[in-house]
Amino acid sequence: MEEPIISGVVHDASESKVTVVGVPDRPGISAALFEALAHANVNVDMIVQNTSKDGLTDISFTMPKADMKVAEDIVSRVAKEIGANGVTHDAEIAKVSLVGAGMKTSPGVAAKMFRVLADNNINIHMISTSTIRVSVVVSASDMEMAVRSLHTAFDLDSGSAYSAPLPERK
Repeated sequence: MEEPIISGVVHDASESKVTVVGVPDRPGISAALFEALAHANVNVDMIVQNTSKDGLTDISFTMPKADMKVAEDIVSRVAKEIGANGVTHDAEIAKVSLVGAGMKTSPGVAAKMFRVLADNNINIHMISTSTIRVSVVVSASDMEMAVRSLHTAFDLDSGSAYSAPLPERK
């Protein structure tokens, strides 16, 4: 089994989270939403669709804060067209990612990341994984603590800008 090599922790506070609430769970709904955003050149990053309950689901995604003005009108219009119950926005989020090789064959990396965040009382809003990255969306106010604690947990502190002692958690 390949040993994971975590090369860094990266963060991005330039995105917003949008959630379309109470979306009818039927074919074509996601296409209608994301085609409209793509047509307006809005770059969508992480996407999470919840399990359907009573024929309805929620779809959350992240996108650049800079595109929010354009996207807000599009998402509201599409939400109304598809019969969704509403739209929420959260600009106070940050994405924190572990980056490295060998994550696909090392299931413990994500578990360790989630434990470190939980032990620091940091709530995860969204999760995305790939073969070289595990990303989470957290509250913007938790970003620095998340980055620092993950740096320490994955032995990345030496020579790091985040090697200062962790602040006390309230």
